[in-house]
Amino acid sequence: MSATLPPKKPAPKAPVEVVKELSMVKQKEMIAGNYEKLATAREQGRKVASTFVPGNLNELLMCFDLVNNLPEINAIQNGMRKKSGQYIMEAEKRGHSEDVCTYVKADLGMMAKGNVGPDGRPIPDPDILLLSYTGCFTFMKWFELLREQYGCETAMLHVPYQGDGRIDANMRDYVVKQLKEEVIPKLERVSGVKFDIDRLREYLRESAKAEDDLVWVLESAKHKPSPIDAYFGGCYYIGPIFTAFRGTPDATEYYRLLRGEIEERIRLGQGPVTPEGEMKTEKYRLVVEGPPNWTSFRDFWKMFYDEGAVVVASTYTKVGGTYDLGFRHDPDRPLESLAEYCLGCYTNRNLPSRIDMIEKYVNEYEADGLLINSIKSCNSFSAGQLLVLREIEKRTGRPGAFIETDLVDPRYFSPANVKNRMESYFQMIEQKRQGARSAAAA
Repeated sequence: MSATLPPKKPAPKAPVEVVKELSMVKQKEMIAGNYEKLATAREQGRKVASTFVPGNLNELLMCFDLVNNLPEINAIQNGMRKKSGQYIMEAEKRGHSEDVCTYVKADLGMMAKGNVGPDGRPIPDPDILLLSYTGCFTFMKWFELLREQYGCETAMLHVPYQGDGRIDANMRDYVVKQLKEEVIPKLERVSGVKFDIDRLREYLRESAKAEDDLVWVLESAKHKPSPIDAYFGGCYYIGPIFTAFRGTPDATEYYRLLRGEIEERIRLGQGPVTPEGEMKTEKYRLVVEGPPNWTSFRDFWKMFYDEGAVVVASTYTKVGGTYDLGFRHDPDRPLESLAEYCLGCYTNRNLPSRIDMIEKYVNEYEADGLLINSIKSCNSFSAGQLLVLREIEKRTGRPGAFIETDLVDPRYFSPANVKNRMESYFQMIEQKRQGARSAAAA
């Protein structure tokens, strides 16, 4: 009796090669360049500032030749590289609660393990901590911990919360007064560079050009099919303008390249470029509220891709500035412009104005509904999200859905749960569509 050979296992499927457009290559070079500046700051005799994305005063920091380090971006980069989990565990081992923002724990854990950055080289200690407070109380506590650790100079820019949903002259003047009397003198003292307002004006001029193109890119999602994904793809699009590059010719060039690529996709009637390839069929158009999960970013995006779901607008892409509502940095009003920028960030807006913004997106982008990704450790976004969901359903008549993940903690991304909820949501959308067709036929 001859032995039966076991069936051959199918060859493993080769991963899809990610399409690298010129803008993506440009951005990668820019990010690598900033980490290079950080890694070599001490030998180059340069001072380092640490600051956050919302209310990020990058143009002002450049006036003092400071290298900009953003702890949130380090946490995101480490999350996408599957490194953040070990850092979070290290921070919890040192007494930080499971409920603390995982960006904070990823940063503190990275510091505890030698403060080696995402590029594998140590990040230098900051010479100054610059906190623009824009609605996230956690940032204040985070900087208290960093100040204790580093013992360096700290500049606090207190930005009034938009409790009434508007910015008035007193709020703006209050921020400008702090810039003049608190922030700029400290930056001069730490850097040894005298403030030059004409230099700031030049940077703001560059910012406004890039902001025009960013808004055009985000609003291109009104086309059908949408040439972009405004959540997953949008995370890449906002990178330069929300971080260490706003105000630079590099950022202006990046957005010029990006706009050109998207204009071509519109001309050809193409959908978004994704890690799985081009989105060929747009079945669902969604608005998404809340940050993405970074540790499983590609897997998360693939769930949308597999269902033909394109995100046409998102609130996360407004966390570092609501440019699509009309704001531009203004070189003719430099300090007032910086103040208005900080005051207008998404996290500094009250709940009613956030709901109004989401309703506008659902209607103007002709979305099928609102999907909320509630982040376990982010109170700035998660507070009130169920109320937002119900209100949007009531105002627009379109269904909403609620999923839960986390920022950079891999323990709180459950693919099966997320996938099940999303599949149920798409069935709900189909039922709504069928009901609308039946009503129209009747």
